[in-house]
Amino acid sequence: MELNENISAVVTGGASGLGEATARLLASKGVKVAIFDLQEGKGTEVANDIGGTFCEVNVTDEASVDAGFEKAREANGQERILVNCAGTGNAIKTASRDKQTGEIKSFPLEAFNFIIQINLVGTFRCIAKSAAGMMTLDPLSDDGDRGAIVNTASVAAEDGQMGQAAYSASKGGVVGMTLPIARDLMREGIRVNTILPGIFDTPLMNAAPPQVKEALAASVPFPKRLGKAEEYAHLALTMIENGYFNGEDVRLDGAIRMAPR
Repeated sequence: MELNENISAVVTGGASGLGEATARLLASKGVKVAIFDLQEGKGTEVANDIGGTFCEVNVTDEASVDAGFEKAREANGQERILVNCAGTGNAIKTASRDKQTGEIKSFPLEAFNFIIQINLVGTFRCIAKSAAGMMTLDPLSDDGDRGAIVNTASVAAEDGQMGQAAYSASKGGVVGMTLPIARDLMREGIRVNTILPGIFDTPLMNAAPPQVKEALAASVPFPKRLGKAEEYAHLALTMIENGYFNGEDVRLDGAIRMAPR
């Protein structure tokens, strides 16, 4: 897909981190970008900075997502690009024993479902609604290319650590549905790919103590540092621009394989 001012995009989780870097890179190519996020202040700031549109959206809420797409399309027209970066995680063991009291507790299902609803169901909700909109557009090329969707999973989808059962399940679900969705949409000219980031230097990671970040960076085979949000954005851009890139799940991790903890 050739990017220009006639192309519009929606980036979920676009107010910070991987989503913000992607929104900024797409805007630099002339693309009209709508940011879906719950961070109104930061989201509005980024949108204003790139000449885009901010939409306060909760990806777990059907009406909120519908309203977000309506606002984005009124401002920029029907999007041909969707990048799903909205997500979160937790760290809870399936069952654990309190070190002080010996009390045994199991993973609370509401906490498990919370992660699934945001990372997996929220991603699918946005894909389905965006793809339906893309299907109304004329193809851009002789190949019939109408649009491109990029999802965000995690290396935890393949080698999740202790306490990551919910997170790994949600991201594994994103990986697992990538090819079937690409096949669902193949006759409509809509491509679907997923990135599995490793350990990235994002606002969430910035909350960790310096020694923790240094240890994590040292665990990466090469290069021995945390990933940069701009590196994620460049891979997303490649998936969007390369018309033969479809149905793939790609790790972006400096060759790391996560240890049990």
